[in-house]
Formats: sequence, structure tokens, C-alpha cells
Amino acid sequence: MHGGAGPPLLLLHGYPQTHVMWHKVAPLLMRDFTVVATDLRGYGDSSKPDSGPDHAGYSKRAMAHDQVEVMSRLGFDTFVVAGHDRGGRVAHRMALDHPRRVKKIAVLDIVPTHRLYTDSTRAFATAYFWWYFLVQPAPLPETLIGNSVEFWVSEKLGKAAAGAITSAAFAEYLRCYRDPETIHANCEDYRAAASIDLVHDEADMARKVACPLLALWGEQAPMHRLYDVAATWRERATDVTGKALPGTHYFVEEIPDVIAAELNRFFQATAR
Repeated sequence: MHGGAGPPLLLLHGYPQTHVMWHKVAPLLMRDFTVVATDLRGYGDSSKPDSGPDHAGYSKRAMAHDQVEVMSRLGFDTFVVAGHDRGGRVAHRMALDHPRRVKKIAVLDIVPTHRLYTDSTRAFATAYFWWYFLVQPAPLPETLIGNSVEFWVSEKLGKAAAGAITSAAFAEYLRCYRDPETIHANCEDYRAAASIDLVHDEADMARKVACPLLALWGEQAPMHRLYDVAATWRERATDVTGKALPGTHYFVEEIPDVIAAELNRFFQATAR
């Protein structure tokens, strides 16, 4: 999906969603930006290529390269990007691998992957158990999820599924997730995060994101109670601003007006 007028803004979604998660925010941003919202590799209606023996096919490096190619095909040499959840991890890698293309990034309700896996706590493992479940060798998680897809998606989205997430959006997430290839590809995304992504991150530990970075997170989300989110990002980026906002991990669909205003304010400063 893309539309609007103004400088280009790429929106990347999280798990287990698709670009549809931006359906409330995108129209607000289209007043000032040309908005591009895509499905990440392995999600939604995007392709589900083989991951390879080291899961590199779903590395954030590969996923970031996809998105940069999309923006090139649309004629955008430089752009700004906002990513929620998995999309934020792709945006982080994109800013490192393509610094001349990415002018600013916003990361929503995450801290860096390397921090999560190298500084794991019981509280993190409890709150984010699927980080350890989805990385188990195939076909264990694929089989268990495939046998109860609607239950899994509903439980994963939590209370938000019955509130801020519309029935139409939920139906679209569920439609895409009923595809066994999607379930496998999403597991490969997490398997890559626990393996090849860490290799890439460790190779870049002496280098920080150079472009301005905005971190936003939900006051009712586990990230808020487990981490000093802004301070954690300052370990990996040179120019960080950030704040907590009302809502859960799915605050993009809970408080779209607030999210749009924060992104607009951040990106407007230097996007033109």
C-alpha cells in the first residue's frame, strides 16, 4: 500500500500482523508524507523464500534489503522509516546497512535484539515466551500453532484483539496466518533473530546508528517495566529521543492519533 503526498515514509509492521496494522495511522500521515506500508518477507502476502541452513533468508539484513529495494522501485533514493515490533528490528538493521538511504528511524515498543538475547532474565522469558518457543526446530512450533491458528493469533494479540484491533483487521491477520508457509516463515524470522542476526549485530557492536532515532513504547507493555527503553537505545544510536505512550504493545491500533502525531513531529523536522 502506498499513497499520499510529500517525502517518503516507510511503515513496517510487527508479529503476527501485516501492513494492515497501520490502517488507522497511515491516512493521518498521508496528509504530509508519501506513505509506503509493506508486508515483511514471510508475512502477509509477501513471498516466503527458503531460509537456508543458517536462517539467513530471514535475517533482518535480508528483510531490510527487501524494503530498500521496494523504495528504490518506487523511485525513493532516501526515506524515513517507522517500524513496530519485528519491523523495528528490520529498521534498526536497515539504518546500519544502508545509512545513506535512511534519514531517520522510529522504533516502536522494542529494544535491540542483541540486548534481549544476551541479557535475558526470567522476567523477559516469561513476558516474551514465544522468543524461545518459535525458535525451536521445525516442525515443533509450526505443528502446535497450525493445529490452533485462531487461538494462537487471538492469544498473541491479547486484549487488544477484542478492543482496538478491528474485526476486519483481525480477520486479515488470521487469513494470512492460516497459511502454513506463513507460520513457518514467521518461525524462521525468530530463528534468524536467535542466530544469524546476533552474528551481524556482534560484528557491528563498535558502530552505532548515525541517523536520528525515535523510540516509542507502551506504558502497559512489558518493555516499559523491564527496560529503560530510551537509555538502551542510546547504547546503539548516537541521537536518540524517546517516550512512553499510553497503551499496550499494540498501541499503534489503540492510539492512532497519538502515534501519528509523534511520528509526524519527529519526521517533519528534516524529512523535507
